[in-house]
Amino acid sequence: MMSRSQTGDWDHNRWLFETKGTYGYGNAIWPKENGGDDGNGGDGQPSELSSKPWRPLTRKLKIPAAILSPYRLLIAIRMIALVLFLMWRVKHKNKDAMWLWGMSVVCELWFAFSWLLDQLPKLCPVNRATDLAVLKEKFETPTPNNPTGKSDLPGLDIFVSTADPEKEPPLVTANTILSILAADYPVEKLSCYVSDDGGALLTFEAMAEAASFANLWVPFCRKHDIEPRNPESYFNLKKDPYKNKVKSDFVKDRRRVKREYDEFKVRINGLPDSIRRRSDAYHAREEIKAMKRQREMAGDDPIEQVKIPKATWMADGTHWPGTWINPGSEHSRGDHAGVIQVMLKPPSDEPLYGNNGDEGRPLDFTDVDIRLPLLVYVSREKRPGYDHNKKAGAMNALVRASAIMSNGPFILNLDCDHYVYNSQAFREGMCFMMDRGGDRLCYVQFPQRFEGIDPSDRYANNNTVFFDVNMRALDGLQGPVYVGTGCLFRRIALYGFDPPRAKEHGAGCCSCCFPGRRKNVSAVASEETRALRMGDFDEEEMNLSTFPKKFGNSSFLIDSIPIAEFQGRPLADHPAVKNGRPPGALTIPRDLLDASTVAEAISVISCWYEDKTEWGHRVGWIYGSVTEDVVTGYRMHNRGWKSVYCVTKRDAFRGTAPINLTDRLHQVLRWATGSVEIFFSRNNALLASPRMKFLQRIAYLNVGIYPFTSIFLIVYCFLPALSLFSGQFIVQTLNVAFLTYLLTITVTLSALAVLEIKWSGINLEEWWRNEQFWLIGGTSAHLAAVIQGLLKVIAGIEISFTLTSKSGGDDVDDEFADLYIVKWSSLMIPPITIMMVNLIAIAVGFSRTIYSVIPQWSKLLGGVFFSFWVLAHLYPFAKGLMGRRGRTPTIVFVWSGLIAITISLLWVAINPPSANSQIGGSFTFP
Repeated sequence: MMSRSQTGDWDHNRWLFETKGTYGYGNAIWPKENGGDDGNGGDGQPSELSSKPWRPLTRKLKIPAAILSPYRLLIAIRMIALVLFLMWRVKHKNKDAMWLWGMSVVCELWFAFSWLLDQLPKLCPVNRATDLAVLKEKFETPTPNNPTGKSDLPGLDIFVSTADPEKEPPLVTANTILSILAADYPVEKLSCYVSDDGGALLTFEAMAEAASFANLWVPFCRKHDIEPRNPESYFNLKKDPYKNKVKSDFVKDRRRVKREYDEFKVRINGLPDSIRRRSDAYHAREEIKAMKRQREMAGDDPIEQVKIPKATWMADGTHWPGTWINPGSEHSRGDHAGVIQVMLKPPSDEPLYGNNGDEGRPLDFTDVDIRLPLLVYVSREKRPGYDHNKKAGAMNALVRASAIMSNGPFILNLDCDHYVYNSQAFREGMCFMMDRGGDRLCYVQFPQRFEGIDPSDRYANNNTVFFDVNMRALDGLQGPVYVGTGCLFRRIALYGFDPPRAKEHGAGCCSCCFPGRRKNVSAVASEETRALRMGDFDEEEMNLSTFPKKFGNSSFLIDSIPIAEFQGRPLADHPAVKNGRPPGALTIPRDLLDASTVAEAISVISCWYEDKTEWGHRVGWIYGSVTEDVVTGYRMHNRGWKSVYCVTKRDAFRGTAPINLTDRLHQVLRWATGSVEIFFSRNNALLASPRMKFLQRIAYLNVGIYPFTSIFLIVYCFLPALSLFSGQFIVQTLNVAFLTYLLTITVTLSALAVLEIKWSGINLEEWWRNEQFWLIGGTSAHLAAVIQGLLKVIAGIEISFTLTSKSGGDDVDDEFADLYIVKWSSLMIPPITIMMVNLIAIAVGFSRTIYSVIPQWSKLLGGVFFSFWVLAHLYPFAKGLMGRRGRTPTIVFVWSGLIAITISLLWVAINPPSANSQIGGSFTFP
């Protein structure tokens, strides 16, 4: 861990990654012209720069030993206690109720195994921090190699995905785009691509409106350092917007921009009607023209009614090539042409400063850079008979199109409802990629943070235990899993190559190390292309003649691969940096877009381009699962890549999450179904390569196994009720040994929770909400996921899911209106049944005990205690069924009552009461 100097500043003379006595990542590649080591064993003298202290871009901070040591000790103690407890349970059978004992022991064995899978990857949690000042000093400060101080940061392509403008409102997507365009990153290095997988004209025109409004919004953000740079969020801030604003014209500027934004929202919200009216007008005109032509051709003959397909028309009077409002042939969601539209052209290489009263910019932007990043609308081609692979296919189309148009060596993907909350988030992620050893990082995952969640977070929508505990723990292993959004990728890792220096890291033959990693590098593209044919690598894997089979037959795409690899390397400003590039190599202007480039981009988003290639199998986002994000990250880790978790002081991105119970259960169902698919596929962690670390393998194994816990969980939730119905318990008697083991296991679990809260920063309520929803999801969505997954594997029945709605409720006066809406779903049946059966069992148990001649209070207390444990976990679910005013659909009670009565009658049939017993008693008269 880094130490501070006497002044309190970080001591940059210390090495960056210092763990367990291991320092750094090895030797450096240093250009021989500077007198250094060229990476091939040269022994030149180090340059002048190599004598300077190393300035790391990131810090890896260990969890204090005062927390981590007891944490690991408690894990060991609980493991021992679980082993001893299970041994005791197996040996001490309940001979009066062997069936009850057997079911409970089987469930407890599985729970212990499941807990172990979840807990072992948490042994090495870490925290990380970045140093943006060092990033600016290294990449944007004048040096001998970069006299002008022009930005030497690599290019960044940002992907925003949307599919349905009804469930993902265009205004939400437009705000996300505006936050990206206004981010604090070199304008000429930033490109934004919007994937509209629905091919809707509404999304297209909303993006055009956003591009127009960006001319005002982006310079305003730069001039006044606005945070956040999402206009909807900024203008709805509850804090004082004038705090720390010193420019005298801020109030006037803000008032004007707020008015312009309100007008922008009205235009966006009015687009559906505008497009419909325009299309109706053009359609009527076409019908009149067709009637006139028919009359001219028919003469005096009767005229038949003309039927013309009702097309959707663009503002320029042409047919929209994508999906029409009234779907027609070659114009439906699954059958339409590919569309690429450059909304904002690539900016100039030099800053362009505004003036007072520029056309289209009513504010004074003197000395403010008014350039805007490249913005491109993309809707890939879709045709019947092709498997378009949902979001994964759309992402791969963007990878290919962006490689031809901008070829940023790094890619950041965001959902349309996840906007940039921290304008410097891109820089923070780049600190990891550009640091020493960063060339072995496949991606930097940011945590997901949400807005619009109810204050009590009833259904654990924030997922803080996962994002602040599990993900930090994985960061101490091989890296966090990819969670689908807010992830900064290395493009070359998405192309399916192995990480550099795989041999040095015990990973066997390095099959993708470009020879530039073993020789002096040059910024000349021809040198990069020539480097592909040289060096220590698998020649068959890296043979350029095999690239068309892997990546398709686009020469533009193939030529872009070595360039992206070179530009993504860290800066070779110190011998400690391996596989670096010379300082100043990325300050040259990029090529302008021309018609041939755009035409090539159109060809690579066609539906046939991926035929007989490795796209979706080894290259890009991986196909075959509804959770393509987890599988894609798994494949990268399986090849030996590492990932990093970047938790920023100010949230990097913020999005929305469904707060309605039914929507939340369906979201969890989709995730769990993807996990079941992973378990039954070749992506099962049991089949992982030796390059994946053991604990990382355990973590991925848990990802595939956790839904199966639902089977045992449901059985265990019914056991207290069965115990109360039968008058028996899972043990013969509540003796001291059983209670001691139970107390030890409970206390250690509570202590582990407290320590996790300490090192992760979450609070106790968030931890408890997570525990509650674990049981709610486990008894509903997870069980359905197991059934659906088995149906797909055994019967081949495909699973389809609806898109999670990003739109809010209809009640404008209550932002949490969705929380109280009760939507019936079959997923609710199991937890409702569990609640009713346990409530009935408690009543039956009390009646039996009170009216018994010899009351069995110990068995009653055991059953009632565990029944209340189940009901306490299901409390948020029960509260959600009540709605706002306790109005619950009658079907809920009908189904639950029928099932509860059926179970009760079934129990009476299995274990009928004896004729000589009293009500609820077991005393026999002489």
